[in-house]
Amino acid sequence: MSNTSSMPAERKKSVNTEERETGSSSNKDRDADRQAAAPREKSKDETKMSAKKDGAKTAEEKKRRAEEDKRKKEEKERKKKEEEKQRAEEEQKKKEEEEKRQQEEQEKKLLEEEAKRQKEEEAAQIKEKEEAEQLQQEAWERHHSRKELRAKNQRVQETRPEEAFFSRLDSSLKKNTAFVKKLRTLTEQQRGSLSQDFDSLNLSKYIGEAVSSMVEAKLKISDVGCAVHLCSLFHQRYADFAPLLLAAWKRHFEARKEEKAPNVSKLRTDLRFIAELTIVGLFTDKEGLSLIYEQLKNIIATDRDAHTHVSVIISFCKHCGDDIAGLEPRKVKNAVEKFGSTFPPSQIINTEKQQPFQNLLREYYTSLTKHLKKDHRELQNIERQNRRILHSKGELSEDRHKQYEEFATSYQKLLANTQTLADLLDENMPELPVDKTIQEEHGPGIDIFTPGKPGEYDLEGGIWEDEDARNFYENMVDLKAFVPAILFKDNEKSSQTSKEAREGNSTEELEIELEALDITDEPMDLDAADETESEELAKKILDEQEQEDEEASTGSHLKLIVDAFIQQLPNCINRDLIDKAAMDFCMNMNTKSNRRKLVRALFTVPRQRLDLLPFYARLVATLHPCMSDVAEDLCSMLKGDFRFHIRKKDQINIETKNKTVRFIGELAKFKMFSKTDTLHCLKMLLSDFSHHHIEMACTLLETCGRFLFRSPESHLHTSVLLEQMMRKKQAQHLDVRYVTMVENAYYYCNPPPMEKTVRRKRPPLQEYIRKLLYKDLSKVTTEKVLRQMRKLSWHEPDVKSYLICCMINIWNVKYNSIHCVANLLAGLVAYQEDVGIHVVDGLLEDIRLGMEVNQPKFNQRRISSAKFLGELYNYRMVESAVVFRTLFSFISFGVNTDGSASPLDPPEHLFRIRLVCTLLDTCGQYFDRGSSKKKLDCFLVYFQRYVWWKKSLDVWTKDQPFPIDIEYMITDTLELLRPKMKLCSSLDEACAQVTQLEREFLVKLGLEKDGRSSSAMSENEPLEEEDDDDEDERGAETEEQSGNESEMNEPEEEDGSENEEEEREEEEENTDYLTDSNKENETDEENNEVTIRGGGLKHVACAEDEDFIQALDKMMLENLQQRSGEAVKVHQLDVAIPLQLKSQLKKSSAPSCTADTDADVSDTMQFVMLTRKGNKQQFKILNVPLSSHLAANHFNQQQAEQEERMRMKKLTLDINERQEQEDYQEMMQSLAQRPAPINTNRERRPRYQHPKGAPNADLIFKTGGRRR
Repeated sequence: MSNTSSMPAERKKSVNTEERETGSSSNKDRDADRQAAAPREKSKDETKMSAKKDGAKTAEEKKRRAEEDKRKKEEKERKKKEEEKQRAEEEQKKKEEEEKRQQEEQEKKLLEEEAKRQKEEEAAQIKEKEEAEQLQQEAWERHHSRKELRAKNQRVQETRPEEAFFSRLDSSLKKNTAFVKKLRTLTEQQRGSLSQDFDSLNLSKYIGEAVSSMVEAKLKISDVGCAVHLCSLFHQRYADFAPLLLAAWKRHFEARKEEKAPNVSKLRTDLRFIAELTIVGLFTDKEGLSLIYEQLKNIIATDRDAHTHVSVIISFCKHCGDDIAGLEPRKVKNAVEKFGSTFPPSQIINTEKQQPFQNLLREYYTSLTKHLKKDHRELQNIERQNRRILHSKGELSEDRHKQYEEFATSYQKLLANTQTLADLLDENMPELPVDKTIQEEHGPGIDIFTPGKPGEYDLEGGIWEDEDARNFYENMVDLKAFVPAILFKDNEKSSQTSKEAREGNSTEELEIELEALDITDEPMDLDAADETESEELAKKILDEQEQEDEEASTGSHLKLIVDAFIQQLPNCINRDLIDKAAMDFCMNMNTKSNRRKLVRALFTVPRQRLDLLPFYARLVATLHPCMSDVAEDLCSMLKGDFRFHIRKKDQINIETKNKTVRFIGELAKFKMFSKTDTLHCLKMLLSDFSHHHIEMACTLLETCGRFLFRSPESHLHTSVLLEQMMRKKQAQHLDVRYVTMVENAYYYCNPPPMEKTVRRKRPPLQEYIRKLLYKDLSKVTTEKVLRQMRKLSWHEPDVKSYLICCMINIWNVKYNSIHCVANLLAGLVAYQEDVGIHVVDGLLEDIRLGMEVNQPKFNQRRISSAKFLGELYNYRMVESAVVFRTLFSFISFGVNTDGSASPLDPPEHLFRIRLVCTLLDTCGQYFDRGSSKKKLDCFLVYFQRYVWWKKSLDVWTKDQPFPIDIEYMITDTLELLRPKMKLCSSLDEACAQVTQLEREFLVKLGLEKDGRSSSAMSENEPLEEEDDDDEDERGAETEEQSGNESEMNEPEEEDGSENEEEEREEEEENTDYLTDSNKENETDEENNEVTIRGGGLKHVACAEDEDFIQALDKMMLENLQQRSGEAVKVHQLDVAIPLQLKSQLKKSSAPSCTADTDADVSDTMQFVMLTRKGNKQQFKILNVPLSSHLAANHFNQQQAEQEERMRMKKLTLDINERQEQEDYQEMMQSLAQRPAPINTNRERRPRYQHPKGAPNADLIFKTGGRRR
């Protein structure tokens, strides 16, 4: 171990020495290297120091940036927290303000409700007070009349007449028997006449007959007063009347006991009659009260359970209860307590005698309340059972529903009678417990007992899609109001017997059907029912054939009428025609065989004519009140046909199947086919939901599904069947077509809930502007709307810009009212000049935008804009150049002339042609003269080329020809504008016309530049003159239409205006021919085209203008007064002699003048007489002697005119001479050196100096002017 341990120690030493040696050598080398690298290390140290300094700086900057970022972040978070805090405070404040506002609104609402309630209470109190006063007044009047009549009847022993009195009365048999007969039918209106007859008759031998007439008379409640009055008259005159009447009443009541079903109305009037007779003292209290008590007792005893005579008791208590039984109704007691009213006391009969009646009536009321409680419990039980059936099976049977309605009606009637009797007896109504467990047991459901009540099933829109559909299916003609009852009397009897025969079977069938209503997927067994139905149908068809054979053998005229009627039925394609057909059938053809023939005709409607089914169903529904067997027979035939198709299960005749189910659906909407049977048909289709059954079910739902789903009676059942249909669709792998059909049918019946579009809220002023423009504006209301528009605040830019925007959006206006907007704008421009410019600018921009976008959804908008532009031209808001520029843009903008497709005007798009036709139809009729006519002619040439270019494109083939409606539109437009124009028949011909037109224009322009326009004019003058002549023939009509130069209609200026028109057209011929390139920049200088311009110089009122106007008026007035005294000269008509005739007269008169001039002139005068023969004028020369009055006057007139002309000639020639003389005098005065001597004796007025050349009036008229 020592050897081994020493080896490493030695090795360590040697190693250390070696290391030391190497270390010393290395240190030497290191020192040398250090000395050599000293400057290099120094530079490195410097770079390190600088790097350290830079690193320190960057670290400090990073630290500073981090601190800044941290500070910014903290500040940002602090700001965010502050903003959140501020926002929370604002929200809290808003919330508090909202709560405060809501609280204020709630308080305001409560105050309004309180005020409304107080007003209602006050109104109710006033009404109650008025009723109490009226009740009091009636009670006192009744009390006084009864008391007075009772006093008279009780004093009859003293007032009855003696025997001698009766001898003066009329005892004739005829009058007495007539009076007794009248007593059987007396009414309140006969009181006066019967009283008058009674005073004049001696009825002592007819007392017994009068008594029997009174007892047997069929009186109303209102006639009892008259009967009591007559009985009192009898009693006051005849002593034996009262005993006989009492005995007759007793016999009458004894006989009534044997009747099983007494007449309630007769019983009511009889009871009140004897009560009134007792009250007025005709019977003694003992006799009358005992009779009344006995009758009341009998009525109550027989009516203790059924209470069918409760109206008799109520009538007795209401009219006689206060005097007979001492009753005080609750109304009377309330009036006494509330208003302190005083009612008359019951003094006629004492209280001891009234007590038995009170006990009897209260006993009857007790039994009535027990009956009411019993019926109430039974009604609640029926409701509970019906709800269970409804929730378990989805529907109620018709009998059960009818039974419930009848029971509920009788219960309501019993409840009302109980309330009335309780009020009359001053008793409290019994408490009727409400069954609150119904809704808890079965949950929310439909209230089937109040049909039409909105519940959870109620959807928007109701049962019908719109008002027209509701009117079609609900509002039908009432034939019973037009047709005599004799025409359908036998039908009512037959319908009653058929109903009785079917009552037993129908209830059992419906109960069985309700039990089978549990929805399963198993197919239904229909064989038994189908066999019975088919047997019935076979019997019916055999009967009809036999009936037809009988009619054919008789060959009646009615058969021909019925056949013609049935042949015309398919032409009844609207509501009025089918209603007229129903009335015609009921009036003229209502026999049993004809009804069967009609049913067969309706049943065999062609399968392609599905459009007739609603009208045929309406026909059946209209005839149903008068002939119910038509609906019954048709429904049974449809049921049989439906079951036949279901059982056969073939995959043919789908159109016939759809026709059958659609007919069933239409009849169901008219309630001719019961909802139960319709839903049963749907259930049969769902039981085997495949192939044709799917289509039939969808067709049935699309026809009447909405009606069934939204009707209260069938809603639950329909919803169950719809859910089953959707489950079957999910479970079965149906074709895509069937899936689409099922979903469409389902969502038609039960549409998914849609989000209501939030209507944009506008300020009230904007809504008012829209109402004026889009609703109120029409041809009649244009002036009114203009007045309202002028009242707007035009100084506000928002209002002005919104109105301009509404006018630019012309597509919101009704199409037929667009011209009214143009008229309105023309009226507004007179007051707001810039509105017209903005509207026209926006309209043109919209038209251009429509061509650039070219989307079909804007087509209607573009049509409205084009029509609006035309109407603006009609109302002189734009120039014709704007219209033609727009027209050319329609056929040139974005159109590739090389024939390649363009996105702005694709080959198949023909909408620009429609735009051109719309614009030309609106304003093209006014381009009929002048330069506008020539421009339109040029445009029509280019337009025809565009149309033929469209026609020649490859998109139009034999299978897809060019649309015929566009052809008709183009033809109509061109015929309206240029009826004599020859249309192009091909594209080549249209291009040739365009080329020729452009060449002519270029030649004309070139000739005008060279100054050789005369030859061009001579070439084209004939055509232009022909055009001008054609236009002149139309004269003032076109001017009247276009609204230009209304003076053309005046006959005096007609010739002159036509000449001006011709001259103007000739001047424009050389200036209006432009090429197509500069047509868009063309400006129209025609006089009858109006541009948008400003209002001109504005008049500023000033005092000088007013003084001038006053002075002018004064001068005119003085002139009128001076001229009023002058004699009016009548202008004599002197027709000028034609020039050709003057030359003939001169030639003929020359030799005569040379021969014997003096004799001819002195003896005769020549006149020319103009006559017309046919279309030619003839002239005849007449020599009239001067001795005649006509020639003498004419000769004197010619002499006077000749002298006047000579005098005027002399004055004119003398003007120069006078002017030279006056110049000479002025020169002599200026040369004079000394002034003229002044005359101091008297003043002289200076002489008036005439202007140079003016004639001297003193010299002419010799009025005494002094000469020098």
